[in-house]
Amino acid sequence: MSESSKDKIVLFDNGNHKVVLLEDHGSGAAVQANQFVIVHGDQGMILDPGGHKIYNKVFSDTHHTLGGAKLRYIFLSHQDPDIVAATNGWLMTTDAEAYASELWMRFIPHFGLDHLVTERLRPIADGGMVMDLAGCGLLVLPAHFLHSCGNFHLYDPVSKILFTGDLGASVGIDYREVSDFAAHMPAMEGFHRRYMASNAALKLWANMVRQLDIEIIAPQHGALFRGPEMVKRLIDWLDGLECGIDRMAGVYTIPSS
Repeated sequence: MSESSKDKIVLFDNGNHKVVLLEDHGSGAAVQANQFVIVHGDQGMILDPGGHKIYNKVFSDTHHTLGGAKLRYIFLSHQDPDIVAATNGWLMTTDAEAYASELWMRFIPHFGLDHLVTERLRPIADGGMVMDLAGCGLLVLPAHFLHSCGNFHLYDPVSKILFTGDLGASVGIDYREVSDFAAHMPAMEGFHRRYMASNAALKLWANMVRQLDIEIIAPQHGALFRGPEMVKRLIDWLDGLECGIDRMAGVYTIPSS
């Protein structure tokens, strides 16, 4: 089920488990970004909370969404500033633990982690993990080189939502869900052909996620993909996409001037 309000879009709510897309807080030159909050029982998680400019508003909206629940986890799909730049603020003002790829443990502190909170920045090994959110097992799935070399997606088995970070992202649109896949492709194609590392990585990912029961694919930028048909269209498109290093042969040349 879904429900809209001024500040949030409820993607799923069964009374004990809720998934909310927060209002887009980006503006100006900053890339548009989606923030998602998962609440199960008395615990919650925020995914890819963003940078300093939106921290106060996202923090306020997250607190409101949690209700009486406690923020337990901050999930960081990769190391980009629109994901991790405000991590110190979240760790200083909550008791939550932040999880990111083990590859980025020595890099994220460059965004200004206070020594008091560094122990709550936790590593995710390459193979992923299961995160226990008040008894709900959330699957952290390898998505390396899509686009970051240390990259993870998160699957919520209750709502059947797969959160894919930059994979499936779109730019320059003003709608929240994809209704026409063919018409939507131009908003994804340029980004994916350049930012995703290779078709080999995409095929590995596609073979993995086809084993899941997915109702929604939710990227960190742009529109969502809802329903089995739309989910299949996206996975199939990515599976066959030439991208990244596959397209670089003509770029590796010495400039003439």
